[in-house]
Amino acid sequence: MTGAVRRNAEASLLMLSALIAISGYWLASLGLDRPANKLVVFAISFVALYVIAHLATRKFLPSADGLLLPLALVLNALGFVLIYRLTPEGDPALAEAQLRWLAVAIGAFVLTIAVVKDVRSLARYRYTFMVAGVVLLLLPTLPVIGREVNGARLWVRMGPLNFQPAELGKIALVIFFAGFLAERRELLAVATRRWGPLGIPRIRHFGPVLAAWTVSLIVMINQKDLGSSLLFFGIFVSMLWIATARPIYLVSGLAMFVAGAAAASQLFSHVHDRILVWRDPFKYISGSGYQVTQSLFALATGGTWGTGLGLGRPDLIRFSVHTDFIFSALGEELGFAGAIAALTAYALFAAKSFGLATRARDDFSKLLVAGLAIAISFQTVLIIGGVTKLIPLTGVTLPFMSYGGSSLLSNFILIALLMRVSSSSAEAEYEAPPTELNLPAGGGR
Repeated sequence: MTGAVRRNAEASLLMLSALIAISGYWLASLGLDRPANKLVVFAISFVALYVIAHLATRKFLPSADGLLLPLALVLNALGFVLIYRLTPEGDPALAEAQLRWLAVAIGAFVLTIAVVKDVRSLARYRYTFMVAGVVLLLLPTLPVIGREVNGARLWVRMGPLNFQPAELGKIALVIFFAGFLAERRELLAVATRRWGPLGIPRIRHFGPVLAAWTVSLIVMINQKDLGSSLLFFGIFVSMLWIATARPIYLVSGLAMFVAGAAAASQLFSHVHDRILVWRDPFKYISGSGYQVTQSLFALATGGTWGTGLGLGRPDLIRFSVHTDFIFSALGEELGFAGAIAALTAYALFAAKSFGLATRARDDFSKLLVAGLAIAISFQTVLIIGGVTKLIPLTGVTLPFMSYGGSSLLSNFILIALLMRVSSSSAEAEYEAPPTELNLPAGGGR
């Protein structure tokens, strides 16, 4: 598929995304008996932002994949409609703030693809990204600026700005992980002995896993959040497995995290409470289990086709319904069909991203794309698993849909990096066939 065909397909899909956003906004206004007098302003703003993003890809990424950006924007459109619908008493403040943040995120997307001409240049600054990522990850633990919201210390407040620094930290750490593993993967993959079917590297090579585990425990203990801790540790261990093809890293990483979480649940009350609520939220329905039980009620009420936009009561979840529980609102008002549609969009985004990793031209690009795809996919599983009681509830946001500027900003930077690799790989395919990632000997055992 030529670059022009991809861009034309992208333009068509972006028009469909804008149509979904505008139609949903209008329907939500009708269902809530609210005036739709801002529909024209909203429609013009959304279309203008979509056009800016599309024109930027035509100029800077002519050969990039044509599906990634439309998938992200259609999910964002659904999220915007639900945020508007969930705003109490018709106050459009949250929806307008989300639209402003979308403008900032599109600006960051354009700036990233304009400045980063080749993602391989980022590998030279991997240790700078490591420091930045760790600082951003631990920033909420600092006094004065750190803020605790809904029991989790994930927020930082600096003047009028309130944000989650871990959202940007995940990108910085993925860049570091990709650079570190591309440089050391052969050394980390060498197996000196065997344990059954598993090849085991030297003990000292487990040092990076131990370091990542230690940081994840610090996050879990100090920030009172199991989700963020699991997200960052899971990203690193998954990338380490991809780089070395040694399942022992996955097995040991999982064992270490389970052991750390079990110990923390016995030593720290907030971790213990999260586990208790997860096991039986109905026992604590009048207290800490209220939101999870209301989320389950909302999903059950939606049935197959949903109650209709503006006709459900997801607001009974309270507090974090437009952030942590926005998937529950989607499931109630658009039903099982709407929930499956959203999950399909996330699955397509993940499939496209992992497919891109196989076509990247060098080890750093392959690992970077794989890490970014893992970050989006794992974060989606964590939050949807939490609101459906599959796993303990986490404090992470649902990518592209949840309310929050830091989440939108980081995820559109992530898309920009993915599309930069996509464009570079497509252009290189005209010159030479792709090379395979040179995995270590031993069949990956």
